[in-house]
Amino acid sequence: MDSYLNGHRVLVALDCIIFGFDGKSLKLLLIKRNFEPEVGKWSLMGGFLEENEALQSAASRILFTLTGLHNNYLEQLQTFGAVDRDPVERTISVVYYALVTIDDQDPVTLQAHNASWIDLADKPALIFDHDQMVETALRQLRYKAAMYPIGFELLPEKFTVPQLHKLYEAIYGVQLDRRNFSRKVIATELLRGTGEKDETSLTKKGQLYALNTEKYQAYLNGYATFMPELAELAKP
Repeated sequence: MDSYLNGHRVLVALDCIIFGFDGKSLKLLLIKRNFEPEVGKWSLMGGFLEENEALQSAASRILFTLTGLHNNYLEQLQTFGAVDRDPVERTISVVYYALVTIDDQDPVTLQAHNASWIDLADKPALIFDHDQMVETALRQLRYKAAMYPIGFELLPEKFTVPQLHKLYEAIYGVQLDRRNFSRKVIATELLRGTGEKDETSLTKKGQLYALNTEKYQAYLNGYATFMPELAELAKP
């Protein structure tokens, strides 16, 4: 049997919500469309699933196409399948979200795709159901960042505790007690001292740390939770 006789063909798209952190605020990577439909409007980066391609491979391809990055945190989020979600043709979208380090991405590649990093708080209206996708991804990021230390994926290889604190404030959109946060993070044993210091800092808080990757994998694969009290902030 070569094909199903009574089935209707629909397109499968993949859309990627790409989060980044610039040291101050949580950002989204968006493209200003220079093609139809909805030319001149903002959207997520996406593409269509190829005939002999797995979903995860397609999402990785789209992420690499836009950022030039491989092997970043990439997680399938949800499928969006409203009949009229795409005005051109019946299309379902499998949505992924990715966490990348802004400094590692290729600016030439961004420019080629008319892409820009935009503060989440300043996000413009997006096409189709992309606004709903971003809202869903943000809730999932807030939940997962509380249960697992995936926020580290947004930081450079070396970072300070104040930078980590600022990141989590940006993710949750609230102020977090600095001393309490630092105490809890250090107790996780996720931080590995580098013996180096942030040259722009005049205090001991400028000590640079790196992620303890073995401990990180243990958190991802085990039953320990990172900061479960933050999960309450993920609720709509």
